[in-house]
Amino acid sequence: MKFERTLLAMSFAATLVIGQPVLAKVSPEQAAELGGDTLTPMGAERAGNAEGTIPEWTGGISEFPEGYTVGERLVDPFAADEALFVITAENLAQYEDKLSPSQVAMFKRYPQTYKMPVYPTRRSARLPDSEYQLIKEGAADTDLVSGGNGIVNFKANVPFPIPSSGLEVIWNHITRYRTALGFKRRYIQAPVQANGNFAPVLFEEEALFANRFPDNPDPNRLFVFLQRILAPARLEGDVLLVHENIDQIKEPRSAWVYNAGQRRVRRAPNIAYDGPGTASDGLRTADDLDLYNGAPDRYDWELVGKREMYIPYNTYDLRRGDLKYTDIMKAGHMNPDYLRYELHRVWVVEAKLKEGARHIYARRTFYVDEDTWQIAVVDHYDGRGDLWKMKEGHMVQHYQVNVPWISAESLHDLISGRYVVIGLDNEEKGYQYDYDYKGRFEDFTPAALRRAGRR
Repeated sequence: MKFERTLLAMSFAATLVIGQPVLAKVSPEQAAELGGDTLTPMGAERAGNAEGTIPEWTGGISEFPEGYTVGERLVDPFAADEALFVITAENLAQYEDKLSPSQVAMFKRYPQTYKMPVYPTRRSARLPDSEYQLIKEGAADTDLVSGGNGIVNFKANVPFPIPSSGLEVIWNHITRYRTALGFKRRYIQAPVQANGNFAPVLFEEEALFANRFPDNPDPNRLFVFLQRILAPARLEGDVLLVHENIDQIKEPRSAWVYNAGQRRVRRAPNIAYDGPGTASDGLRTADDLDLYNGAPDRYDWELVGKREMYIPYNTYDLRRGDLKYTDIMKAGHMNPDYLRYELHRVWVVEAKLKEGARHIYARRTFYVDEDTWQIAVVDHYDGRGDLWKMKEGHMVQHYQVNVPWISAESLHDLISGRYVVIGLDNEEKGYQYDYDYKGRFEDFTPAALRRAGRR
């Protein structure tokens, strides 16, 4: 499958160095352009494209949409939009140059049912003004260290708004802003069989972004994370605790699990890289969660450039409380009637497995939204170099707290026809994100795991 890369000239992009990180900071003059006439405060191109199909960024969603009540489910601010067109297997050739290889493969795998409704592009992403200031202050100070496996002088959750290497783009995704201090959320993960059958697993997660706390007990700690299974009964009470470090070569990720049946806490060394993802029926790896997470040391990273691409965006329908999970998850893929795609600019990053390193994915191509630094689409290749899986993150703006995140992520096995969806909460009561969460570091210790499992 041929992939025609469209590289867009960037006024402030440094020379690309293939296969190794660039360890230089941007100049103060470059950093000063953030939030100016050319770059947004996040480092995206402020202007639209020449065709007018991508508009200028004008600040994102700055007001609550009509009908929204604080504390309730999000209301779609773009509900009145109508699809511009729908990509199908029949008209695929018209739009293939703005799709990834794995997106194209989905049309060929499911020619009768798979489609992409494409809507007007809404550059809805917005962060708090205080975060924009931190990004600007940190841009000229933050460096990669240890071969790109760590960050120093890390102030903002977008450490490299003007990236010059693939690793810098990936670090922007890993550390991107999801709230200043912490959050709590509840959602399901559903491994879906080829015939459409699924059994959802209900999770509750709590996290603290340790690097933002003045009393952070470990300067190398990025966040602490607790994941509890609430259903089904056979898994209820199992808990995963993760201490995520910035430089995982210096200090690897630490993880522990509490098994409710055994009432025992034990270390979990496989919660990393291509270790099996929790309760995913073998459909995802540990580092698949959030489209990519963890240490980047097993791959060589290449910043290919930027291109325009149809990616999932403003998919508020996936947050609707009047939908059942069976309305959304169908055989082969999610119901396209509840999906939304838009044309956006993305950074393209290639990750190739290093000589002698082990991972089930020999190559991955990441497409990273310029406005949010979220990975939007991933192509996964197996050890023979064949396309294997497609993953998408369906972006939504939590406008009440100025947080861009995803309403769901989906990972499709193009061979078996199975897929897994993570993040839906349609059948759970109320709004399932708590951004006022007041966590304590002492609740994220191995000693606290048994108590967490029995709550």
